[in-house]
Amino acid sequence: MDWPFQAPWWLPGGNLQTLWAALLARTHAGEVPRFRRERWNTPDGDFVDVDHAEHPASERAPVLVVFHGLEGSSGSAYVQAFASWARDRQIPMAMPHFRGCSGELNLAPRAYHSGDHEEIDWMLSKVRQSYPGRQLVAVGISLGGNALMRWAAEQGSAAGQRASAVASVCSPLDLAASGHAIGKGFNRQVYTRMFLSSMVPKALAKLEQHPGLFDRDALLQARDLHAFDNVFTGPLHGFAGTDDYWARASAKPLLPDIRIPALALNALNDPFIPAESLPTPEQAGRYVSLWQPEQGGHVGFVRPARPWGLPGHVLSMPAAVGGWLLKHTAAGEA
Repeated sequence: MDWPFQAPWWLPGGNLQTLWAALLARTHAGEVPRFRRERWNTPDGDFVDVDHAEHPASERAPVLVVFHGLEGSSGSAYVQAFASWARDRQIPMAMPHFRGCSGELNLAPRAYHSGDHEEIDWMLSKVRQSYPGRQLVAVGISLGGNALMRWAAEQGSAAGQRASAVASVCSPLDLAASGHAIGKGFNRQVYTRMFLSSMVPKALAKLEQHPGLFDRDALLQARDLHAFDNVFTGPLHGFAGTDDYWARASAKPLLPDIRIPALALNALNDPFIPAESLPTPEQAGRYVSLWQPEQGGHVGFVRPARPWGLPGHVLSMPAAVGGWLLKHTAAGEA
């Protein structure tokens, strides 16, 4: 069954819904969620910082793992909203940061990318060690969701040894379609500039760590994600360039290989993700449920607190997605 989301009348259009959710909407009920940070040392001599939500947890509850989006962190609005929902349901929650996203530059000559399913597998294994005896469910937002779905597809039946169910929210499952869309018009002027404003300085800092890692002048000339990925993301992670990266890292072609319950939620008015690029039920396979509401923007599922209430909140999406994940665990809706 689809999710019948309806945006408030005062938030027309995908761009306004996207920006309002990220900048103005309320992200939590009650106190601001608190996190305890732990550092994990990676097998390649690097580190990953994981934030564990600090709230009471039920003995029967599974642990929720949240994977953030491009340049996200535990401070992102959607992470705060999931932490608020998890606190209300007494569900333990962990949010591993992708490398370089926790506020400290990572050490290795690499960063993170949309198809990083090996990193996802390692992170999930570490979470299971941190929460022994609990089932595990995972949700990935945007980039994190594509990587998570790639992981589920790559693992096939073995994915059930790590997770009971997974979900992606507003994820670019067709990276080429989304990459080209974000490089045009309003998207290019607003979202692309926003992402590059943090990605370029991080890349330059990485070059200081590892001189000769890539062409500095070419990076400084990058004005969209295609050019950036062609110089930095693709080559650093074993791809021939952007086109090779976007083709090989996309989860959409591999969705039929998934063998655990999986949910893909994408709004049809997402400014980053063309509706025509979204998977159909036939393309998704029998283990993947598709929720494709008309509205919501890019992780912009704002609901009013009252019929006329501003600024609205973003708590309904985590409740819907989290509730779906719980149905596939022993805890059910308890």
